[in-house]
Amino acid sequence: MRYLFALISALCITYTVNAQIHIDLNFNIGSQPVWGPTGNDYVEYYYLPEIEVYYSVPLHRFYYYDGGRWIYASSLPPRYRGYDLYRSYKVVINEPRPWRRNEVYREKYYMYRDRHDQEVIRDSRDPKYFIIERHPEHSKWIKEHRDNGKHKSRYKEKRRDKDDD
Repeated sequence: MRYLFALISALCITYTVNAQIHIDLNFNIGSQPVWGPTGNDYVEYYYLPEIEVYYSVPLHRFYYYDGGRWIYASSLPPRYRGYDLYRSYKVVINEPRPWRRNEVYREKYYMYRDRHDQEVIRDSRDPKYFIIERHPEHSKWIKEHRDNGKHKSRYKEKRRDKDDD
């Protein structure tokens, strides 16, 4: 009986850990920049094939090759001053430190240079992107959620009043 209990406990713990990992790792829409491409609920990095730069969504920083080494910064280096992140093609890469395999990505995604047909989050009317602070519909989304919260609290107050009668 003790072994059966231990087995059931181990299975429950394994299932709970897997469920938590699945939830935590598969959703970061709110962290994505408005210049990012639509269609991705979770992104670790964007690769920009035209300039061979990586952008970390969770850390909000760019990784680029400069002076014989990969460095990072919160903005693109001056040599890309006129580069339009909204028009460029972005490839989603969900692996740690993708610049370590830059040759692979350069070869694999070379054909996406000069492509400008990718819909960006800023231009999407999908409500799931309204959570992003810089999205044009964000303030409307905030207002609706604030109003929904007020309606719920008013409903609770009315229910309490009825319960008191």
